[in-house]
Amino acid sequence: MEASGCLVAPAVFKTDEAEQLGLAGSIPVRLRHLPRAVAARPVTARPRRTGRLGRVIRPATPADVPEIMAMIRELAEYEKAPNEVRTTEDDLRAALFRDDPVVFAHMAEDDATGEVAGYALWFLNFSTWRGQGIYLEDIYVRPHMRGAGHGRALLAELARICVERGYQRLEWSVLNWNEPAIGFYTAVGAVPLEEWTTFRLTDEPLRRLGTAAPGS
Repeated sequence: MEASGCLVAPAVFKTDEAEQLGLAGSIPVRLRHLPRAVAARPVTARPRRTGRLGRVIRPATPADVPEIMAMIRELAEYEKAPNEVRTTEDDLRAALFRDDPVVFAHMAEDDATGEVAGYALWFLNFSTWRGQGIYLEDIYVRPHMRGAGHGRALLAELARICVERGYQRLEWSVLNWNEPAIGFYTAVGAVPLEEWTTFRLTDEPLRRLGTAAPGS
């Protein structure tokens, strides 16, 4: 999803959030604030099998880029904003697999068939109150793969990374009408930041302000 539009700015969860997350009625997620990116640490490449249903959560590889791009478009279609996707496969490849990645991705797949069920796209941010953390840009599970726990497994893997590295925060955004998703996040202990409002600069307002900067 795009940052303005599952926790993204504003993050969006898709139709039955529990279902989108592979829970039981959830929707893809977007993150609320666009935090500052910080130096990245490599993600362990070992696939993690979760539960009794043969779910596999693993870091994305360059070969996954076409599937990730396809799911980004699926998510945009769901959000009724297909024309907002301007990212290309080359953009993703460059951001994910450079020497100092600016973003990371995990894939959810069926262990028996190898079919890709969904993905989570995230990056590191920094809070002046809590230090380094993870900002979840997108989380998405394909409709026919929902209900098997893939979404929950993706969230749990990011939480595991936070705990392992000593990060104190995992955050994302959700559309305020997505009650099933909100209910799920509340149930796992997430707290809505109802006192915060997301602001964003894009397109002409961004260019106008940027060209007004000293020395531009």
